Amino acid sequence: MSQPVEVFETKSDFAYRQVRDRILSGELGPGSVIQQRELASFIGISTTPLREALRRLKSEGLVELDAHRDARVSPLRAEEARDLLEIRRSLDPLAASLAAERRTKADIQAIRAAADGLAPLHPHPSVEQLVAHRRFHAAIYMASHNDLLIGTLEALWDKADRYRLLALRTDPGQDARDQKAKEHEALVECVALGDGAGAAEIMGRHIDTSLGATAVWRLGHAERTDGT
Repeated sequence: MSQPVEVFETKSDFAYRQVRDRILSGELGPGSVIQQRELASFIGISTTPLREALRRLKSEGLVELDAHRDARVSPLRAEEARDLLEIRRSLDPLAASLAAERRTKADIQAIRAAADGLAPLHPHPSVEQLVAHRRFHAAIYMASHNDLLIGTLEALWDKADRYRLLALRTDPGQDARDQKAKEHEALVECVALGDGAGAAEIMGRHIDTSLGATAVWRLGHAERTDGT
């Protein structure tokens, strides 16, 4: 009887995951120069797979590369923050509505399990807290059973993570955190009850007062202040 083929992560994939996690967590901040030799040595690889990973990250808009192979983390831009918010205002409520219509028992269990590990985000959240927040929202849109929608929201979430961290530099206060917790609870119940309209309405409000919306305001305010 033949043994199953074990799939190993390539060095390029490893480098991609390592650098991407550092960018999305803010360890490599927006606009910062990526010292390729030092970073490759730190994560235990050569510069060749690191450069492959950087080209992949460039295609995702997270890294900028110039002709001399210099690399830096892409800066945060008010226009991109606005674009992300506009798309999510349409797609997240749609996903919530479809989730309420199409959810299975397994989906409901996954959503409730994700909600149990969820807490409103404070300034300087841990990686585990950010992952829990993403897991909850992913459980909602996975229940839509629309592969194109799921893939689009996954990609949007990747790009939006850095803007969430920007917004968290200012503490929104306990009242705002309590409101977010209530919205999470209401979303769970609407999806579980099959209330598509209710789920879409709550998700719309959730996005309008999200960290992404705060980032749009902060970046736009900074640009106006600078006179650009």
